[in-house]
Amino acid sequence: MKTQVAVVDPLIERLCDAVRLGEVSAIAEQIKNDLESFIPAEGLILPERFHRVKPDSYARRLLYQDSELGFTALVMTWGPGQRTALHDHSGIWCVEGVLEGEMEVIRYELMEEKDGVCRFENRGSVHATAGTAGALIPPYEHHVLANSLSDRSSLTLHVYGGEMTHCDVFQPEEPGLYRRSSRQLSYDE
Repeated sequence: MKTQVAVVDPLIERLCDAVRLGEVSAIAEQIKNDLESFIPAEGLILPERFHRVKPDSYARRLLYQDSELGFTALVMTWGPGQRTALHDHSGIWCVEGVLEGEMEVIRYELMEEKDGVCRFENRGSVHATAGTAGALIPPYEHHVLANSLSDRSSLTLHVYGGEMTHCDVFQPEEPGLYRRSSRQLSYDE
């Protein structure tokens, strides 16, 4: 089954070609390069529904799903100041690119876990602007995403090596320590 938005066909073709490379590092690097060249050069014109901000949290909207090649692309819409909790990607590789606005990406490394309590170390942050992209390949898949703008929304494109229907989130208990819990994910509209 393939589900997509017609206006992004040239990008989808590139994503499919990258996924056909077969090896995760090569796939992620190619998609990252493709996003960084495609977004500024051609732009990604999306229907209005992808731009709609939800007042209480970021929105996840399906852009493309390819069950034959086993990957999914979705657009996330972020209102001013909206952010995720510290989370993982359920062991699925991911490439994320900023389509509009600006995002702060704060990376963490899981150092140890005991009885559902995890110790993370902050591994720095990246201020990402439109046209930039980055990859997350397990086990380095823990981060926080935040719209760093206070006056306008941001849009990001996320390409996953599967369909991410759930993830683990980590709620702070004390400095450096977080409690793991599972969260089901769904698409908006």
